[in-house]
Amino acid sequence: EEYRFGGTCVIRGCVPKKLYVYASQFPEHFADAAGYGWTVPEASFDWKTLVANKDKEIARLEAIYKRNVEGSGGETFHSRAVLVDQHSIYLQAEDRTVSVDQILIATGGRPAPHPALSGHEYCIFSNEAFDLKELPKAIMIEGGGYIAVEFANIFHGLGVDTTLVYRGQEILSRFDMDLRRSLHETMEKKGIKILCPAVSEWVRKTPEGRLD
Repeated sequence: EEYRFGGTCVIRGCVPKKLYVYASQFPEHFADAAGYGWTVPEASFDWKTLVANKDKEIARLEAIYKRNVEGSGGETFHSRAVLVDQHSIYLQAEDRTVSVDQILIATGGRPAPHPALSGHEYCIFSNEAFDLKELPKAIMIEGGGYIAVEFANIFHGLGVDTTLVYRGQEILSRFDMDLRRSLHETMEKKGIKILCPAVSEWVRKTPEGRLD
């Protein structure tokens, strides 16, 4: 493994996503608390603290996964590997070749850019959204699947002006229609702007550094 152990779920999927979902729900809990007799002082949110604590939790889980492999007699290498032949791989970081009986390639994949979209180089994927240096004041999320919907709710909950753009007639295609419509209405009542069906034709950066 050339990056971190644990795969998509631990590093850039379920685990960090759930932590961010929890963080984004606190404003609603604070607002509801008054009805139950609680007086909650004015709260503030620090994005960098959330990112740092997310990284700590990922590091903890990563260490467990690595120990599980090594504790079972496996050997781990922190390196990018190149396939040499059907029984050998070359470890670039260690400058050596390892020979084995069988080779299983389970590297996963990377998000694919959208070169047909003018200005796509200014866009980020969900992977990068977990590690933004600063919490943006406004964000536009392209897509209507569960990942896009989750991030729309996360960023809105953290105080970001959020817009969701989807080419389909309704968010969350292939989910139950009543659920989709109900969630759509709930998100809009919260203040999330949803544009569908709609497609972005271009992205450009202004002289001030803002994206349009």
